Amino acid sequence: MEYQFRRNRLEGTVFAEFSMDHEVLGRWFAEELGDDNSRANHILTQIILIKSGSKNHWRHIGADLTIDIDTEQVRVFANVIDFEEEHELDDAMNLYDAESESYCGLEDFEAVLQSWLAFINQK
Repeated sequence: MEYQFRRNRLEGTVFAEFSMDHEVLGRWFAEELGDDNSRANHILTQIILIKSGSKNHWRHIGADLTIDIDTEQVRVFANVIDFEEEHELDDAMNLYDAESESYCGLEDFEAVLQSWLAFINQK
Protein backbone atom coordinates (compact mmCIF):
# COMPACT_ATOMS: atom_id res chain seq x y z
CA MET A 1 0.00 0.00 0.00
CA GLU A 2 1.53 3.25 -1.15
CA TYR A 3 0.42 6.66 0.04
CA GLN A 4 1.31 10.32 -0.06
CA PHE A 5 0.22 13.19 2.17
CA ARG A 6 -0.07 16.76 0.93
CA ARG A 7 -1.09 20.10 2.38
CA ASN A 8 -2.73 23.06 0.62
CA ARG A 9 -0.86 25.87 2.37
CA LEU A 10 -3.21 28.56 1.05
CA GLU A 11 -6.35 26.95 2.44
CA GLY A 12 -4.74 24.94 5.23
CA THR A 13 -6.37 21.69 4.13
CA VAL A 14 -4.70 18.30 4.13
CA PHE A 15 -4.95 15.51 1.56
CA ALA A 16 -4.04 11.84 1.48
CA GLU A 17 -3.64 9.81 -1.70
CA PHE A 18 -3.47 6.02 -1.54
CA SER A 19 -2.66 3.41 -4.14
CA MET A 20 -5.32 1.55 -6.04
CA ASP A 21 -7.67 -0.57 -3.91
CA HIS A 22 -7.06 1.75 -0.95
CA GLU A 23 -8.38 5.07 -2.30
CA VAL A 24 -11.09 5.30 0.34
CA LEU A 25 -8.38 5.48 3.01
CA GLY A 26 -7.28 8.78 1.48
CA ARG A 27 -10.79 10.15 1.80
CA TRP A 28 -11.04 8.91 5.38
CA PHE A 29 -7.75 10.51 6.44
CA ALA A 30 -8.54 13.83 4.76
CA GLU A 31 -12.28 14.14 5.38
CA GLU A 32 -13.03 12.19 8.55
CA LEU A 33 -9.75 12.54 10.45
CA GLY A 34 -8.30 15.75 9.04
CA ASP A 35 -5.66 17.51 11.09
CA ASP A 36 -7.28 16.69 14.44
CA ASN A 37 -4.50 15.36 16.70
CA SER A 38 -6.87 14.31 19.45
CA ARG A 39 -8.99 12.17 17.12
CA ALA A 40 -5.91 10.48 15.63
CA ASN A 41 -4.49 9.84 19.10
CA HIS A 42 -7.82 8.42 20.24
CA ILE A 43 -7.72 5.93 17.37
CA LEU A 44 -4.13 5.01 18.23
CA THR A 45 -5.29 4.37 21.81
CA GLN A 46 -8.03 2.08 20.50
CA ILE A 47 -5.44 0.18 18.45
CA ILE A 48 -3.23 -0.24 21.52
CA LEU A 49 -6.20 -1.56 23.51
CA ILE A 50 -7.04 -4.02 20.74
CA LYS A 51 -3.43 -5.19 20.38
CA SER A 52 -3.14 -5.66 24.17
CA GLY A 53 -6.29 -7.80 24.24
CA SER A 54 -8.27 -5.32 26.36
CA LYS A 55 -10.85 -5.13 23.58
CA ASN A 56 -11.28 -6.95 20.32
CA HIS A 57 -13.20 -4.47 18.21
CA TRP A 58 -13.76 -0.73 17.77
CA ARG A 59 -15.91 1.15 15.28
CA HIS A 60 -16.49 4.81 14.55
CA ILE A 61 -19.22 5.97 12.20
CA GLY A 62 -18.26 9.27 10.64
CA ALA A 63 -20.17 11.70 8.47
CA ASP A 64 -19.57 9.74 5.25
CA LEU A 65 -17.17 6.94 6.15
CA THR A 66 -16.92 4.33 8.90
CA ILE A 67 -13.76 2.79 10.33
CA ASP A 68 -13.95 -0.70 11.77
CA ILE A 69 -10.92 -2.10 13.62
CA ASP A 70 -10.44 -5.62 14.93
CA THR A 71 -7.46 -7.69 16.07
CA GLU A 72 -6.23 -8.38 12.54
CA GLN A 73 -7.45 -5.73 10.13
CA VAL A 74 -8.94 -2.32 9.56
CA ARG A 75 -11.90 -1.77 7.27
CA VAL A 76 -12.85 1.70 6.04
CA PHE A 77 -16.07 1.94 4.10
CA ALA A 78 -18.66 4.39 2.89
CA ASN A 79 -21.70 4.55 5.16
CA VAL A 80 -23.87 3.90 2.13
CA ILE A 81 -22.51 0.32 2.03
CA ASP A 82 -24.44 -0.56 5.19
CA PHE A 83 -27.52 0.82 3.45
CA GLU A 84 -26.79 -1.33 0.39
CA GLU A 85 -26.50 -4.45 2.54
CA GLU A 86 -29.89 -3.77 4.11
CA HIS A 87 -31.59 -2.96 0.81
CA GLU A 88 -30.73 -4.86 -2.34
CA LEU A 89 -29.80 -2.43 -5.08
CA ASP A 90 -29.71 -3.06 -8.80
CA ASP A 91 -26.23 -4.08 -10.00
CA ALA A 92 -25.99 -0.85 -11.98
CA MET A 93 -26.28 1.08 -8.70
CA ASN A 94 -23.29 -0.59 -6.98
CA LEU A 95 -20.37 1.69 -6.16
CA TYR A 96 -16.85 1.14 -7.40
CA ASP A 97 -15.48 -0.92 -4.50
CA ALA A 98 -12.03 0.65 -4.10
CA GLU A 99 -13.60 4.08 -3.74
CA SER A 100 -16.09 2.90 -1.16
CA GLU A 101 -14.39 0.12 0.83
CA SER A 102 -10.89 -0.94 1.72
CA TYR A 103 -9.15 -3.37 4.07
CA CYS A 104 -5.61 -3.31 5.41
CA GLY A 105 -3.67 -5.02 8.17
CA LEU A 106 -3.80 -3.57 11.67
CA GLU A 107 -0.03 -2.98 11.86
CA ASP A 108 0.03 -1.36 8.41
CA PHE A 109 -2.81 0.96 9.36
CA GLU A 110 -1.13 1.86 12.66
CA ALA A 111 2.06 2.80 10.80
CA VAL A 112 0.13 4.97 8.33
CA LEU A 113 -1.75 6.65 11.19
CA GLN A 114 1.53 7.45 12.95
CA SER A 115 2.90 8.85 9.67
CA TRP A 116 -0.26 10.96 9.34
CA LEU A 117 0.23 12.33 12.87
CA ALA A 118 3.83 13.27 12.06
CA PHE A 119 2.66 14.92 8.83
CA ILE A 120 -0.12 17.03 10.38
CA ASN A 121 2.18 18.12 13.21
CA GLN A 122 4.78 19.61 10.85
CA LYS A 123 3.28 22.98 10.11
